[in-house]
Amino acid sequence: MYVTESVAGPTMLEEYPPHHHSVAGFTAGCGGMMDWTRMKGFDDSTYGESFADVYDDWYEDVSDVDATTTLVAELARGGGVLELGVGTGRLAIPLARAGCKVVGIDSSEAMLERCRTKAGGLSIELILGDMVESQPDRRFDAVLIAYNTVFSLQSAERQQSLFDAVARRLTDVGTFIIEAAVPDPERKAGGTVGVRSMHADRVVLSVDVHHPDDQRVDGQFVEFTETGGVRLRPWSIRYSSPEQLDQMAVRAGLRLRDRWEDMSKSPFVADSPTHVSVYTR
Repeated sequence: MYVTESVAGPTMLEEYPPHHHSVAGFTAGCGGMMDWTRMKGFDDSTYGESFADVYDDWYEDVSDVDATTTLVAELARGGGVLELGVGTGRLAIPLARAGCKVVGIDSSEAMLERCRTKAGGLSIELILGDMVESQPDRRFDAVLIAYNTVFSLQSAERQQSLFDAVARRLTDVGTFIIEAAVPDPERKAGGTVGVRSMHADRVVLSVDVHHPDDQRVDGQFVEFTETGGVRLRPWSIRYSSPEQLDQMAVRAGLRLRDRWEDMSKSPFVADSPTHVSVYTR
């Protein structure tokens, strides 16, 4: 499934494409086809409030923190870094330790509170707000949106607005760094159910529904515990292909400078499951 850094909004998918096998409609115990529509009751704060207590445990090693820190610090040249969807500081804290001047935005106070606690005395400016509308009015040497967080913006228009806002905040040689999964064009519509984790006292199921016409996946992690009953952790993403992101960049006055498969600069090839794209003026 995808996973996203905190995300100013939804977030995650683990092993998208396959996610187990798609079916043409999620039935899991139901007698017939379900009518799936956009997830109701999901807004920009839902993800953070639902995942803040487990995020570090579940996603600490979702990507290579050392490689990310090295690459972003290199691109920022020790200057200012704006991280969109900063979450609990998984990346912001090591970037600050590497000497970068870090500003982080997130829509979840629960996520930001954990980031403050973990950061200790490190100087990281944290902003509670929308990653598009709440960007500070200053220039940055690098803007980072990590692990699928761009997909938490729920429409192509919102994603375009993000590119437009970032373009206004880059220095003349600044870079916009996006890390995301490459969508699988063969994945069919419908739902999947699988086991995310299982222990003696708890089981976490992963449930999602793919809407290819909308380029959207909605999901829930359903957690059953021996003492705590049932906990629902919803997420939702609107994915875009690398080519679609490139088009958004051009419309914002940016261009693709580099693309790799990961933060270690592995070559990006036709079947790469992820991409790290660097845009500049």
